[in-house]
Amino acid sequence: MFQSFDATSNPGQGPDRLAALRDVMRAESVDGVLVPRADRHQGEYVAPCDERLAWLTGFTGSAGFAAVLADRAGVFIDGRYRVQVRAQVADVFTPVHWPETGLADWLKHALPGGGVVAYDPWLHTVEEIAGLAKALTPAGIALRATDNLVDRIWTDRPGRPTAPFYAQPLELTGESAAAKRARLTQDADSGAWVITLPDSIAWLLNIRGADIARNPVPQAFVVLHADATVDLFAPAAKVAELGAHLGDAVMPRDPDGFAAALAALPGPVRLDPKSCPQAVRDLVTAEVVETPDPCILPKARKTEVEIAGARAAHLRDGAAMARFLAWLDAEAPKGGLTEIDVVTALEGFRRETNALRDISFETICGAGAHGAIVHYRVTRDTDAPVETGELLLVDSGGQYVDGTTDITRTVIVGEPTAEHRDRYTRVLQGMIAISRAQFPRGIAGQHLDALARYPLWLAGLDYDHGTGHGVGSYLSVHEGPAGLSRRSTTPLEPGMILSNEPGYYREGAYGIRIENLIVTVAAPAGPDGRDMLAFDTLTHVPLDRRLIDAELLSAPERDWIDAYHADTLRHIAPLLEGAARDWLQQACAPL
Repeated sequence: MFQSFDATSNPGQGPDRLAALRDVMRAESVDGVLVPRADRHQGEYVAPCDERLAWLTGFTGSAGFAAVLADRAGVFIDGRYRVQVRAQVADVFTPVHWPETGLADWLKHALPGGGVVAYDPWLHTVEEIAGLAKALTPAGIALRATDNLVDRIWTDRPGRPTAPFYAQPLELTGESAAAKRARLTQDADSGAWVITLPDSIAWLLNIRGADIARNPVPQAFVVLHADATVDLFAPAAKVAELGAHLGDAVMPRDPDGFAAALAALPGPVRLDPKSCPQAVRDLVTAEVVETPDPCILPKARKTEVEIAGARAAHLRDGAAMARFLAWLDAEAPKGGLTEIDVVTALEGFRRETNALRDISFETICGAGAHGAIVHYRVTRDTDAPVETGELLLVDSGGQYVDGTTDITRTVIVGEPTAEHRDRYTRVLQGMIAISRAQFPRGIAGQHLDALARYPLWLAGLDYDHGTGHGVGSYLSVHEGPAGLSRRSTTPLEPGMILSNEPGYYREGAYGIRIENLIVTVAAPAGPDGRDMLAFDTLTHVPLDRRLIDAELLSAPERDWIDAYHADTLRHIAPLLEGAARDWLQQACAPL
């Protein structure tokens, strides 16, 4: 329910651990070493045994990396973590704003006379290493593949996850694993695909796992052959119960044989350079064809069954959220609540559904100034009281077998200030703009992102994260390739589920974020017959009307809010009773 710093993420240990790593560097005759937040499968999230970045530096964010040299150590983080990193790392590490400062540029400045930088080829993708080598070689900086140097000094490293994989039934996926394999290989007459991403493997084989906290993905490697057969490289104990589900066309293999199997593959061997570890590319001896992971786009285009499951999960989750917000409205003004109390209560309401498999990520609950830390995670050391007159930002979600949820609500305890209402309303206007958008096929998230920012831009304001990310179907809460951000180039298609979450953050004071999940749907054709798309909102949870400045809103924006609340009341009220239902009726009243 909440995190506390432990042996794997203790900033106080940073200086000693950094010194020990530098001893290893000297023994290896290298001038630097790269420490990414990554594992052999290149998924976004990692198991405790792979939290090398947190163990070394103390930084626990979900994205970032370090570059350690003899005289400096940079921790590279994006806009979501610039407040957090300063609070977590010891002063022997220097935060580096990324992507404004690229790793190659930083290394060239730090090693003007050239040098050798070590890296673990299992923890970096083909694309990463190719790009770095191209930029660094002219500067006399060489990359050297080594075993993992951090592992040499991490003597109490946790063991690997051992929980077994399990089947995701056809009634929840809408397409059998056999049909998926046949669809992906229908145009191939030879060769194979090597797939390393856990959520791609989960989708392809209709299986789930428990290798990563909060994300029901299986850590394995897959070779998908042109004849639609599969070699599944995973420990025997993990697949022991899947025989009937996998069928004869999927052959479990010992992971220790993966390297030899790669070397023996006939060409063409298809690899995704954006997700395939460099080590895999190095082991393949046949012809290599770089191509996108074949599961990425089909997985993002949810089936009708998956969309129906998402709608059911969001109704269930919306009722839990309504009970929580009703409780919070009653209890917070009394005083005595802390962030941990709020996190604990919210998970309790979700568990009362008797359908929750897990939360979908560590709940973000930021009171007052903590709300300005975009991915803040409360710990026993940072647990803050929920004070009257402050904003409280709660970003949370649930994993249900029929869908994954992700929702953020920002609420006021007591009376808001005029600034609170202005900023909240501008963020809400941005969310409404995305919700109401209609756009031609071929449009990507990068084209829509500005719609969410425009109300803030008018006031000279902005936020340092994307507006939205893809969401899986009882899979990862962050799912590629589509999103709503300046970097999202994948055209949106029907069935893609995205988050819609603009925000505003005033460091040291408060944070505001409002998030619904939306699904891309077909829209009526334009007058010239143009093929149009739109978004349908999945999330049904009231907004805090106390924070809405109706004078800032246009008539269509006011109408959208009233219609959204009427729809929420219609869907959620039948699932509630008593005080929670009464609260919902008041919360959903027209502006």
